[in-house]
Amino acid sequence: GQPSPQGSIPPHPAPQHYGVTSPISLAPPKDIDCVQTQKLVEAMRPFGVFEDEEEQNHRLVVLSKLNSLVKEWISELGESKNLPPSAAANVGGKIFTFGSYKLGVHTKGADIDAVCVAPRHVERSDFFQSFFEKLKHQEKIKNLRAVEDAYVPVVKFEFDGIEIDLVFARLSLQTVSDNLDLGDDSRLRSLDIRCIRSLNGCRVTDEILHLVPNKENFRLTLRAIKLWAKRRGIYSNILGFLGGVSWAMLVARTCQLYPNALASTLVNKFFLVFSKWEWPNPVLLKQPEESNLNLPVWDPRVNPSDRYHVMPIITPAYPQQNSTYNVSTSTRAVMVEEFKHGLAVTNEILQGKSDWSKLFEPLNFFQKYKHYIVLTASASTEEHHLEWVGLVESKIRVLVGNLERNEFITIAHVKPQSFPGNQELSDSSIQMTVKVENAESVNIDLTYVIQSFTDTVYRQANNLNVLKEGMKIEAAHVKRKHLHYFFLSGNFFLSKEQLEKKPRFIIIESSSLTLVTNLQNCYLVLNISSTDFKIWVVRLFERLEILRG
Repeated sequence: GQPSPQGSIPPHPAPQHYGVTSPISLAPPKDIDCVQTQKLVEAMRPFGVFEDEEEQNHRLVVLSKLNSLVKEWISELGESKNLPPSAAANVGGKIFTFGSYKLGVHTKGADIDAVCVAPRHVERSDFFQSFFEKLKHQEKIKNLRAVEDAYVPVVKFEFDGIEIDLVFARLSLQTVSDNLDLGDDSRLRSLDIRCIRSLNGCRVTDEILHLVPNKENFRLTLRAIKLWAKRRGIYSNILGFLGGVSWAMLVARTCQLYPNALASTLVNKFFLVFSKWEWPNPVLLKQPEESNLNLPVWDPRVNPSDRYHVMPIITPAYPQQNSTYNVSTSTRAVMVEEFKHGLAVTNEILQGKSDWSKLFEPLNFFQKYKHYIVLTASASTEEHHLEWVGLVESKIRVLVGNLERNEFITIAHVKPQSFPGNQELSDSSIQMTVKVENAESVNIDLTYVIQSFTDTVYRQANNLNVLKEGMKIEAAHVKRKHLHYFFLSGNFFLSKEQLEKKPRFIIIESSSLTLVTNLQNCYLVLNISSTDFKIWVVRLFERLEILRG
C-alpha cells in the first residue's frame, strides 16, 4: 500500500534491540519532528517520488494478470510433459516481487522486479522458450526481450505500460503454492546457481523489511535518501557507487540505531552515522547465520578477495554477499564527502536555517573540476548503439582503477548521467573526474591510461563477439574551458563566443537537449530528453576549493 506521507509514530516504543548492536537512541519523536517530516514530504513531491492510487492499482492488476499467465503456462507445460491432468492443474507457480516495488519505495513510472517461481517439472529453457512465446502473443505486452547470458538471466517487457524485469527460479518441489515461504533456507538446497541468484532478490528484500523497527518510517527515509543520491550523482552500482539494495540496507541500519525516530530525524542521522563510519568495517543488519548448504558467502577471514572490498554492505539473507563489490577508493571518497555535505545541510534544516529543497539540489559537476576525460561511444545503428553503450559503461570501473594508480591522482569521479552527441553518428558520452595533487606544478600525461582503456573495451567486445562495424570508442583528456565543444547535437553546438557574452545564463533548446550554461563558472546541463544515444564525460578533476560546500 501507499505509505502514509508523515511516517508513523509507534503506539508503543519499538523493542530495544534491532541489529548487531544496541540502539544509539530510543528517544521518541517530538512535535517538531512531525512538522519537519511533513515538510520533507512536500519537498519530495515535485520529483515524482509518490505514486497516485490509480497507478498503484494499475500495477496490482498487471501483476495479477502476469501471475495468472504463469500459472496457466506451468499447467499447460505439465500436461505437455505427461503429468496427469489433475496434477497439472494444481502444480501452482507464482510471481514474487522484490526490489523497490516490494520495499514500497518505487517512484512514478518505475519498473517492477519480479521472479517467476516454478515447480521442478519446469526447466529454465522452458521459461526462455515456451513462456517467452506465450508472452509474445499477449496483446498488451510490448518490447519483449530476453537476456539469457546475464549474471541473473532475465526477460524484460512492458505489460500494459508497466516495465517488468522477470527472472526465473525452479524449486525442487512438486508444487508451488500461493503461501510458499521463500525465506526458508532449505528451499535453496540442490538449486542451480542462477536460481539461487534469482531468489536472492526476494529473500534480501523480505529480510530487510523484517529487520527494521518501523516499516513506514523506513520507507519514507529510504525514498528521501534515494532521491538525494540520484540528485547528487551517486546512485549507480555499475559505475562503482551504490545501487538500490545497498541504499536500502544503509537506511535500514540507521532505523535500527534510532528505532523510534521519524523520517526527518532518520535522514539527518543517516548522514551522521555514515559520514563517520570507519570503512572498511562492514555494515550488517544481523549476524550472519551458519548453514549446511555450503554456498559461498562473504567472509574476509576465509576469502582473500573479500579483504579488498573498501565499503562492504552485507546482505542479510543466506548466502550473505557484499552488495558493494564495485566500489573503489575513489567512489567511496566521493560518497563520504557527500555524506558530510548531507549532514551539514540537514543540520541547517533542522535548526530552521534552511529548507528541505536544499538537500535535493543537484551536484554541479561542471563547476567542481578543471580536468575531464570525455568518452564518446558511437555505433551505426540504434540497436548496436544500445549494446555498445552497455559494454562501455560496464568497463568504466577499469578506467577508474587505472587512474587511481597514478601517483598524482587522488580521486577519479564518474558522473552517472550521460549526454547526447551527434545524432547522425549515434554518439554518446560519459563524465568522470580525477582530483590532481599539486595540479599547478604537475603536467600529467594520461595517453597511456586512456589508450589502455579503449584497447580493453575493444578486446572484451571481440571476445564476447559483440563488436560490429561502426562501433567506436574515443577518449579525450579535456580541460574544463574546452568542454563545451563536446556538447554536440546534430548541427548545434555551444560556441566559445556564446560563452563570452554578457548575460549570466543562456538557454539553448534543440530537439535532443536543453542546455543551460552558467557563464560565470562553466557548464550545467539541466535536462536531457534525447533517447537516441548516450554520452559519458569522464572527467579528470581538480577540486575548486572556493566552490566547496
